[in-house]
Amino acid sequence: MSLRIISDANDAAIADWLEARLGAALAESPGEVAITVPGGATPFPILAELARRPLDWRRIAVWPGDDRIVPEGHPASNAGRIRAALEPAGARIVPLAEGACPPHFALAWLGMGEDGHIASLFPGADPQADDPLMLRRLTPDPLPPEAPFERLSMTIPALLDSGTLLFVIRGAAKRALFEAAAAGENDLPIARLLRAASQPVTCFT
Repeated sequence: MSLRIISDANDAAIADWLEARLGAALAESPGEVAITVPGGATPFPILAELARRPLDWRRIAVWPGDDRIVPEGHPASNAGRIRAALEPAGARIVPLAEGACPPHFALAWLGMGEDGHIASLFPGADPQADDPLMLRRLTPDPLPPEAPFERLSMTIPALLDSGTLLFVIRGAAKRALFEAAAAGENDLPIARLLRAASQPVTCFT
């Protein structure tokens, strides 16, 4: 794993980075380019900025890395929020569904919780880097009170089937946890992912 941490990056700077990576991926492929992005509060101002960039959005497919099992019109639906952000620009939004087979991603953008979870792979789920499945239905334990829903989540192998990994980590406590995971100082889901990663990893803080 090659890790680069970029401090004090604002939303526009992160959108610049994403635009460059997506532009390069589109230039390298004549077909569709797939990416996966997280839910939560942090990504959507960045996605709003990115949607204004002059990319060939018709060739970009966007998958949520995980989602709550709710109708897409529900406020807790990651797919619904991603669709509202990027479909007007022309992107194809791919909601998660049981039995779906995630593609190779040019870019996998992940968030990280204060407990070290990624996507909906919480510590109690004991996610494995050699999981034979690419997608799992999970019930977080404990259920987050702000989102008490079952989930569909990409597994570590699905997320690692990507050209590059991106994290946007806000706050000193989360950054310290991320750095400890990258140094192999814990065995949280984020650490398991990073330990198995062979592609470049960029973390904006």
